[in-house]
Amino acid sequence: MTGTPGVFRAFFSRNRKVGTVLLAAGLCLGPLVALAQTQIYDANTRKWVDFDKKTARKYYSRNKQPPEAFRRQMVTFRTAEPPGTIIIDGNQHFLYLTQPGGQAIRYGIGVGREGFGWAGIVRVGRTAEWPTWTPPAEMVARDANAAKWAGGMPGGPDNPLGPRALYLYEGDQDTIYRIHGTVEPWTIGLDVSSGCIRMNNEDVIDLHSRVAIGAKVIVLMQGAALYKGV
Repeated sequence: MTGTPGVFRAFFSRNRKVGTVLLAAGLCLGPLVALAQTQIYDANTRKWVDFDKKTARKYYSRNKQPPEAFRRQMVTFRTAEPPGTIIIDGNQHFLYLTQPGGQAIRYGIGVGREGFGWAGIVRVGRTAEWPTWTPPAEMVARDANAAKWAGGMPGGPDNPLGPRALYLYEGDQDTIYRIHGTVEPWTIGLDVSSGCIRMNNEDVIDLHSRVAIGAKVIVLMQGAALYKGV
């Protein structure tokens, strides 16, 4: 991997407890509170400042895009994995799609918040364009807005899964985790979901166009709950 650009760095809590993986349908969806684990450099004050949800939203509102480090770009990437493999570095909030010649396309991502992280080796079991969102029973019970979609929210610009979704399987079993778009693009670079990997909508469309069914997905998250395979 190449070094992280000088305008960005991420910190991972040293005392994060190993959480239990919660395999409940739709867990990765819905607005959740972010943890301040990312910092960006403020050129005016010459200091590193927390890139929490409030700061991130202001940055996105002002710039209409995430910080440079989280924008899609080609990088040098050394790995023994073949081209077409997805490698997710949750600590740094990056998703890599390996390419020939020691290269990878790097995308910024939002990842699972504390207690909802996971790690493992899975595969892309299927993909969907404008996927349907079905909220879990727990969300339906407490949220009137979610309750009206108990039977499934059709794909569209307001759907929490965004325009594309990659469904992660272990063997033939759906893990209930997804790589998907978002209706909250300012959250890229944060710990905000319950285990799913969220991307800018433009990026998930790009990723979806490049990834084959069956592609290997390696999720690396220090201190997170071990799913399987690592």
